[in-house]
Amino acid sequence: MSENASEKALAPEKIAEVRKEFDFFDVDGSGTIGLREFIELLTVLSPKTKASHVKEGFGLIDKNNNGSIDFEEFLEWWQQSWWEY
Repeated sequence: MSENASEKALAPEKIAEVRKEFDFFDVDGSGTIGLREFIELLTVLSPKTKASHVKEGFGLIDKNNNGSIDFEEFLEWWQQSWWEY
């Protein structure tokens, strides 16, 4: 895993905390969060999120457009804007 700018900004302990959150919502253990898992994540974190925002948000977070959110994408989102959903 290459370190990007967002990873360098966080202490290792904080990255480990975010990794625990990621792993919790990665229900199938694939190492990525798919749309269904992302819906569950937002249901827990922000129950009032509109369905239209879920798909739009997923698309914005999935920077490489491969249909899933990897840890680096998740970490960047977690640091910058998860509370906006």
